[in-house]
Amino acid sequence: MLSTAENKHCGSSEVGTDQQLQLEVLTKTMNLFHRLHLEGRHHKLRAADVLRVTSAHSLKSHDSYAEEELIQTFIQKLLMMNYKARCIKSNETNEKDHNEQGSNDELDCVEFFFDLKSVSNEGTTKSERIHPMDVQMAVFHCADGFLKQLMVTKLSQCQYALPLLVPDPFTQQIEFPLWTFRQINKSWKIRNTNNEIISQTQPIYKAETPMVSFFRFGSVSSSKSELINSLINEKHNTFFHRNSQGSSRTRVLMDGVVEIAWFCPSGSSDDKFTDCVAFCNLHGDAGANEKQLQILTEMSSVNIVLLPKLDRNDRSMIKLQQLYKDSKQLICLFTENESAVSKIKKKYRICLKDRNKSDVSEELRRAINDCFSESSFTFRLEDVSKHSDIRVDEEDDEDCNKGREAAQKMMSLLKKKDLTEIKASVLPHQGKLWHQWSQKNKELHRPPGDETEMDISRKQTEMKKIREQQHDSDISEFMKLFIKEINSDAEHEKTFFIKWLGIVLDEHTSADLYALHHKYNEKWSAVLKMKENNDESEQLKVKQAELERISEDLQTASFGLEHIMREIGQIYESCESVQKNKKDLQFDFSSLPSLAAQMMISGFPLELMDGDAAHVPVVWISAVLDELIQKLGDQRVFVLSVLGLQSSGKSTMLNAMFGLQFAVSAGRCTRGAFMQLVRVSDKMKTQLNFDYILVVDTEGLRALELAGRSTKGHDNELATFVVGLANMTLINIFGENTAEMQDILQIVVQAFMRMKKVRLNPSCVFVHQNVSDVTAGDKNMEARKRLQETLDKMTILAAEEEDCDAECFSDVIEFDVQNDVKYFAQLWEGSPPMAPPNPKYCENIQDLKEIIMSYAEKSKRMRLIELKDRIKDLWEALLNERFVFSFRNSLEISAYRKLETEYSKWSWRLRSAMMETENKLHNKIENEAIHEVEETDLQIELKTTSEEVEKSMSEFFEKDIYADILIEWKTSFEIKVKELQENIVRETKKKLNGILHQQDLKKKTDAQRTFHENTLLEKSKELALKLKDNTKDEEILKKEFDLFWEQSVDMIVPDTCLIKDIDIMRDVRKILSDIYEGRLPVDYIKEDKEYIKIFTVSSYCEYVIFKKSTKNGVKKIVNGVYRRVKETLGYVRTLSTEKEAEIKSLVTDVQQQTNTMIQSFNIAKMGYNISYIQQLTDYIKRRVNEHEEKAVKYKFKNEFFTDLVYSICTRANKMITDQHRLFREANDPEIYVEKKREEYYSIFQKYCHEATSPAIFGEIICQKLKEPIEQSVYKKTARDLTYEIMKNCESLNGNRSNLEKHILKTLAEEEDFVKYMDYINYPSHHFKSFIRDEVSQYITDKFRVSVLPKMKKNIELLQQKIMKAAHESTEHVQVNRGDVGLWLKSFTQKLSDVLIFSEKDLSGVKHDADDFNLLEDVIRQELPAVMSDISNRFNTETFPVKLDYNFRPGEILIDHFCQCCWVQCPFCGATCTNTITNHYGDHSAPFHRSIGLNGIYYYNTSNLSTHICTSAVGNSTLYLHPNDSDDTVLWRDYRRAGGVCADWNISPDLSDLPYWKWFVCRFQKELEKHHNKTFEGEGEIPEEWRKYSKQAVIESLYKYL
Repeated sequence: MLSTAENKHCGSSEVGTDQQLQLEVLTKTMNLFHRLHLEGRHHKLRAADVLRVTSAHSLKSHDSYAEEELIQTFIQKLLMMNYKARCIKSNETNEKDHNEQGSNDELDCVEFFFDLKSVSNEGTTKSERIHPMDVQMAVFHCADGFLKQLMVTKLSQCQYALPLLVPDPFTQQIEFPLWTFRQINKSWKIRNTNNEIISQTQPIYKAETPMVSFFRFGSVSSSKSELINSLINEKHNTFFHRNSQGSSRTRVLMDGVVEIAWFCPSGSSDDKFTDCVAFCNLHGDAGANEKQLQILTEMSSVNIVLLPKLDRNDRSMIKLQQLYKDSKQLICLFTENESAVSKIKKKYRICLKDRNKSDVSEELRRAINDCFSESSFTFRLEDVSKHSDIRVDEEDDEDCNKGREAAQKMMSLLKKKDLTEIKASVLPHQGKLWHQWSQKNKELHRPPGDETEMDISRKQTEMKKIREQQHDSDISEFMKLFIKEINSDAEHEKTFFIKWLGIVLDEHTSADLYALHHKYNEKWSAVLKMKENNDESEQLKVKQAELERISEDLQTASFGLEHIMREIGQIYESCESVQKNKKDLQFDFSSLPSLAAQMMISGFPLELMDGDAAHVPVVWISAVLDELIQKLGDQRVFVLSVLGLQSSGKSTMLNAMFGLQFAVSAGRCTRGAFMQLVRVSDKMKTQLNFDYILVVDTEGLRALELAGRSTKGHDNELATFVVGLANMTLINIFGENTAEMQDILQIVVQAFMRMKKVRLNPSCVFVHQNVSDVTAGDKNMEARKRLQETLDKMTILAAEEEDCDAECFSDVIEFDVQNDVKYFAQLWEGSPPMAPPNPKYCENIQDLKEIIMSYAEKSKRMRLIELKDRIKDLWEALLNERFVFSFRNSLEISAYRKLETEYSKWSWRLRSAMMETENKLHNKIENEAIHEVEETDLQIELKTTSEEVEKSMSEFFEKDIYADILIEWKTSFEIKVKELQENIVRETKKKLNGILHQQDLKKKTDAQRTFHENTLLEKSKELALKLKDNTKDEEILKKEFDLFWEQSVDMIVPDTCLIKDIDIMRDVRKILSDIYEGRLPVDYIKEDKEYIKIFTVSSYCEYVIFKKSTKNGVKKIVNGVYRRVKETLGYVRTLSTEKEAEIKSLVTDVQQQTNTMIQSFNIAKMGYNISYIQQLTDYIKRRVNEHEEKAVKYKFKNEFFTDLVYSICTRANKMITDQHRLFREANDPEIYVEKKREEYYSIFQKYCHEATSPAIFGEIICQKLKEPIEQSVYKKTARDLTYEIMKNCESLNGNRSNLEKHILKTLAEEEDFVKYMDYINYPSHHFKSFIRDEVSQYITDKFRVSVLPKMKKNIELLQQKIMKAAHESTEHVQVNRGDVGLWLKSFTQKLSDVLIFSEKDLSGVKHDADDFNLLEDVIRQELPAVMSDISNRFNTETFPVKLDYNFRPGEILIDHFCQCCWVQCPFCGATCTNTITNHYGDHSAPFHRSIGLNGIYYYNTSNLSTHICTSAVGNSTLYLHPNDSDDTVLWRDYRRAGGVCADWNISPDLSDLPYWKWFVCRFQKELEKHHNKTFEGEGEIPEEWRKYSKQAVIESLYKYL
């Protein structure tokens, strides 16, 4: 309310005074904006900036706020629908003045009561509090169009008056903010002439109602706003007035503002007005606001003017006379006069002085009603825009205009179309076809008992056809326009367009929808009444059918933005399915998700679950989230969902909490589930550790529209989905109906129980709404106790259904009934439609929000990529009905795979570090520099790498994006890395000490070799002395040396035992013959080809004898004869799948262990001995016997043992032979002496030419160094190459899954059935072969560009080390005045860790060199020739064969990659892909195969099965026979079969898996021959499988691995 002084200024006619006043008002305005920390109208507040999570503290109720807090506090409170937002007070700004006054002790008693002026003057510097309406209007002036609209919508919900005409505070241009009213609907009830109540809901800008305008002339003593409030709702300050809380003496921005509010009747007898009435209030003096006055008087039905005591010459009289002469009804309220009500013609006079307010209000109400009865003039808000000289916000904003035009253009396409037919014609992709596809998809995942792969394939084909039909559907012109508009780059215009489209769609459909809802409710009530009366007549069925029809009409008539976005989703999914763009789409379909992602960022909700089809469009949602990640980054989100009965206030609660706009009207209940992003303010991000809250709103459980069709299953599905998706779920309970409460609680408890079983840990808060007295402590304690009892009761019921061990709700999730249950006050303060929201409700919302934020601070954050996977996992599991059994946590799988990859890196770092140490120590052992290796020595060597790995692990577990998930494996992996390290140390110690032990054994051989070499050296020296006179004749020298050499070798060879070639298989036959004392068939022993390769057999049934049966007492050798079983729909084999798997596991493990034994023999150094074969056969025999002791049903035939020995020894034959060749080359005098011929001739020549002792000794050293240098360079190059291969070779540069992908790709490219069967039956062996082949190929391909340069570099480095050692040894001898012995000792010691070269290699060589500088020079001159010779002999053939087996790159990589799990699926043979032996948790594989590949066939037929494990476990009546018994176990309960079956996690999965389908078709004949069965009958291969090309299946590997 303006002060009297200010009103006098307004009434002044002096021009100078007016200008002064304008300047004064402008100054005040600018000062106000400055105090509110706004920069005038240029400071734009955006909706996007206020719709975010801010500090909860700022919303706490305070007596007053700092001026800089006023704007945000007002906005945030308003968004929460707290009408006290308009009552906020600013802090006092002059505490100092108050304190000074308070300390004034000068006034005496009398002055205290009478000398008021002097005291008040002291406070003249005091700044007035900012008026609450100035805060509201400052926000209004600075807000962008979207925030203005949101603000006005929220003001309307708070039952506050809304700005209708607003002068610009700087230019005084009057604006009509029509745009801000566009989202406001008003509902009211009236009685017709038959006294029937008629309900009406209309957009307020369209509503035609009587309008009463209030204004005043001059300064009046009565509050106009307060008077209007008494007419609308005396309990609520619809219009702010001088006596409202927080009001101050001055206001700056309200003069000239016209506000509007509506009275909406409830249809009751005590309504003040029988129809909806608009009330307008012009603030300030009407005489000073002529334009506003003109508009109001023209548009109103009744004008009401408040007047002070006026002079006849008052300038207001001109306006008053015009009003009096006007035909409109006029009511004058005289504030300073006393008189009764009087009516003259159509004009009323009411005096207010000294009158009771309620009497005045009643008189005024009657007068207004009388006026209405005499006038039918109505007002429509939209028509205000027709007035000239005012600015209409919509018309003034180009983007708004364009958005409106585009929306109206779209709506023009819907004209003259029946509402129930619109969706079918303009949204064809989401109708019948989408519903059919959804239904087929559910049928596919929930198969009948007798379903085969043929049936599955048929359904998948049908689904593809539906997608093709969808794809063939034309995009309607309506949708083309929509896609064109939202594909625009103009974000502002695009947002206006979407808003406009929502507005015009609501306008177009609301009337019909409202009528349908009314009709539905009437029918529903009639049906309920008939049921209550136990009426089961035909009439009931008729009414129920009508109800069903109306329900379908409601579904088809609902048409909003969500349906349009659903259509885009289905256009995308159909294009994605057929991998083809639509002909009438202007751009590539892959851009569509980007449009939806941008809408989400702009604050629009996106449909997560289609409520009509009850299906989640996973492909579409995943694509949108991918785009969201592209645009925002992989942001952290906290997911908050809500569950509750229909119309229980879920959406209202979310809207109030976060300022959202989920549909809340009775005609637009949420269907399915929607998700909306709420941004977290930058300040709160650091506190909460996430960037967005993702709010998920859901349809009501037990929705009325679905009555008769809805099932408990649908509700359970929805509840499980949103509970599993969320970090926290709000369980909304409305009212105090115990039966309804039990219904929802059972659904909720079951959902949380499922989460517990799949190791997801969401939390929940129960929100009990509409509680009459939330402060009643005792009552609430009792209610909590009842809720706890009900929850516990529901838990017991749900536990039985879910097969879970839980007795109370807190066994299921962490739940505290004291803190996790909130009681909410009633939403409305009074009776709708005129009741404002209850401030207590808003406070309850605020408290709940604080609890949510408090929990969110401590909860595990989820990233958008994880959210995408979670949605997919939950929906896939729900489709399969058996949720717990079917759920695959992709996040955990991804996190674990990442952890495995990191573990692979950590283990490689430890192994490679130990490999370097092992090589160094191995050299020292060979050089006899060390005589024992202790674990502590190795641990010290490994310490630095170990610490680096520990640091890397710590950082990974703390900082990785999956840190919250990884934490559960942290301890187990720390233990595994520690165990790995201990194992590496232990194995290295064992290996090195083995070399030490073998060193003693081969000392004799080494000494003999050295003796022979030195003897030849001395004899050649003697010959040189004899021939010193013929040194010039090179031919004579050569001839004499050759003769000498032949004679010397002939003398040496008979002296030693020559090393012969070996025949491994001959030794195997001999040992087996000895074991069986010649009882094996002669042919069997003679011909290796006669034995069966045990690694390629399709079944082990030929190898077993079944023990005596307790059932039939018959001992029967199974030789292609099926055992007797009862007839079922399942499968039968001569050996059960578990037993086959057990025997295969035995064979695989024995093969691996014997391979390790062979390597431990160190044949390259020690040579071959038949005792090694004896050790192998003894070990195999022991393992076979141990297995037989455990086997209950069978024992092995002798052939099993013999074939196993033969198979293993055949595989090992090449390795043993290769190693023995290396040994022979190094130790057979005939070979190694011949290799020395050239070297010794060179030395012989030097002797002949009487070279000095240092020169000859230097030559001898260089020749002796040749072999050690070659070995060292080869080993170092092999290690370097291994590191490079791991980095650059595509198949070997990742984890185990990556390697398997390349193996499968290679198999497909080669199309070799034998190799395939090797991979299927013995994957470990195949992996090793593949790695060796890859390494060999890499070496061949990269030899010149990579391998050779590495070797040359290593030669150079070694040459430098040798010369450095020679130089340092020379200096050492010279300093210590030593002899050649000291030089040699120093020289060999310095090279002991890089070369196998020691003093013993020169023992027996006479060396009397004394010129050490010359010796060093000789070595420097001769060494390059040695290096060159080594380099020249280095090629792709010599490189691998010159290396000891264990040092080859392939073997190093095998050791790294193959230390993993090799357990195979007992059904299809797929290998567990875990990279750790004895790993945590179940075995699993990313995809399984047809079980027919493993020889499984249908009972009583020879038909191989085409079932894939992952589809078989989803079947409800398919059986298997566990442990060779006649008992049956459902495939879906395969774990109950026990044994290896219990350790596998096989989730139902109907993914395409084209690879193995292609394999079955490509090798059908070979498979049938291999298993002696056919793919016929029930096992017929589906025709769809034959459509896959080789290229397509290779590409599919990149999707699944």
